[in-house]
This record gives sequence, C-alpha cells and structure tokens, in this order.
Amino acid sequence: MTLTGGEPLLQPAFTAEVLHRCKELGLHTALDTSGALGARADDALLADTDLVLLDIKSFDAGVYRRLTGGHLAPTLDFATRLNRLGVPVWIRYVLVPGWTADPVAVDGLGHFLTRLDNVNRVDVLPFHKLGAHKYDTLGIPFPFRDNPVPSAALVERVRDQFRAYGLQAQ
Repeated sequence: MTLTGGEPLLQPAFTAEVLHRCKELGLHTALDTSGALGARADDALLADTDLVLLDIKSFDAGVYRRLTGGHLAPTLDFATRLNRLGVPVWIRYVLVPGWTADPVAVDGLGHFLTRLDNVNRVDVLPFHKLGAHKYDTLGIPFPFRDNPVPSAALVERVRDQFRAYGLQAQ
C-alpha cells in the first residue's frame, strides 16, 4: 500500500495511523514523499514503512528552490535519517531538460547517494506534459508548457551517470 499525495507528511498523524494499520494487516507499506517534511515523520511512522519513494527534485540548491519554493537540506537530512534507521529507499529523479539535467548536479546527487546504504535504486523519470490539460481546465498557467521533454539519449546519459556511482538506475 503506497501513501502518496500531494505530500502525505502534511498530515503525519493520519499517515502514521494508515501505515500502522496496514502493517497490522501484513501489508507492504510505502511512503511517497519529497522528504521536505521528513522531520514530521516520527520513528514509529518510519518503523511502519517498508519503503520510501523519495523524490529529490534537484541536487542543485538554487534549482531546487526555484522548482519547489523550499530548501534542499531537509530532504537530504531526511535521506540521511532514513539511512540511519535502515529504511529502504528508492530515489525518484524527474529529468527536466534545462532544470535537472545538469551533469554536475546529477554527479553531486550520485556522490551523495553512495554514502547511503539503504538506496536500492534510482528511477530516472523523464518529464512529460500529460497533465498540461489539467492546468488549462483550471485556468492556471502551466509553467513548463514550452519546456522540451528529454530525449532518449539524455535519459540514458543520466541513468549512466547514476550507474557510474554503482547505483541501480532505471
């Protein structure tokens, strides 16, 4: 059972209760989060979590700030805490040309992840525009309307960068 959102850690008590009840039923549990609110997840919540799908939007603090409006440090702190607690993690990295494809930032993230023993894989997720119509329906400007989707070669280059750090990248 995967708890996702939005952001499930906006409601940590509810999230903890759902994860706990699922564990009592013998269900595998996963928490899909940006990690920005990881400090809200107490150790009991994480003990009931079999897997964290951790979205790291960018390893460049400035790009992270422009994309999310928040700071990168809480996400990295959460990743480090998950490692300390032994909670398995799959990293989810959305590849957006012009934003998250910078080789230096990808290498920085790859290097950071090598210090964590609990990262089982990195999913490189190519940016797409499938949700653009929702913005139109809501009358909200889609900020990435003119942004290109990544080429297959770019996706493979980023996966190869992560693999060069000994990470399983898909």
